[in-house]
Amino acid sequence: MSSLARRIGQISRLRVWNFADDGEQEREDVVAAEEPLEIRIAWPGAEPRRAWVTMRTPGHDFELAAGWAFHEGLVGARDVAEVAYCTDVDLTPEQELNVVTLRSLRPVDLGHRHTALSSGSSACGVCGKDSISAALETVRGRRWEGPPPRPDVVRRLPALLREGQSVFARTGGVHAAGLFTAEGDPHVVREDVGRHNAVDKVAGARLLAGLSPAEAFLVVSGRAGFELVQKAVAAGVGSLVAVGAPTSLSVHLAREAGLGLFGFTRAARTVRYA
Repeated sequence: MSSLARRIGQISRLRVWNFADDGEQEREDVVAAEEPLEIRIAWPGAEPRRAWVTMRTPGHDFELAAGWAFHEGLVGARDVAEVAYCTDVDLTPEQELNVVTLRSLRPVDLGHRHTALSSGSSACGVCGKDSISAALETVRGRRWEGPPPRPDVVRRLPALLREGQSVFARTGGVHAAGLFTAEGDPHVVREDVGRHNAVDKVAGARLLAGLSPAEAFLVVSGRAGFELVQKAVAAGVGSLVAVGAPTSLSVHLAREAGLGLFGFTRAARTVRYA
């Protein structure tokens, strides 16, 4: 096993130098891990081909691949046959545990944006989408049809999400996303250096368990940008709740799609935008 395979994990330990008023100190610290992940997709009669490369926090990689493919409209909720680490003999040590293959039960149209090497940073999400209507075309999940969101529940959600942010508690360097019921009970919470990756992992966890990603609330630890609203719409959730601010385009999309959108959410208040 290579040194990369041995060290890959959600955190990385290293020596740092701390400078403060009382002097300089060398000590051990932990930072959030970040590694590239290449997602390959195969289907009956087709060999695996590269679909996406993103920077992510290692862990829950199969969920990330499944959720990303679902949010992109490449696979439906019941189309994922298998997700596994690639075992090609020609992989370099740097690629170990950083390449996964998703096998779909039906043919996949990768389209023009996936025909060549596609890559993204840990902040990239809805790259290549040309319009609101194009984003809405990816809606595939069963829509959540429960009661309207209760403001008192919405205000409690960031604190409940924080309870599942163990990597953030140690490093301060990752985002989080969680799927919650109408009463504020968590289904799944995931962390990642990329806010969109965390959302993909949440949806992927549900899909790989044979469950719908549609639920009352998708809660995110940062802002509510367009790409996160697009993923919430694709998953069919009732409302997106963000700790930070929305953008004009994210509000536009949420209103067009009928998605509840809350920003600046904390125990004392929340602001509803859609």
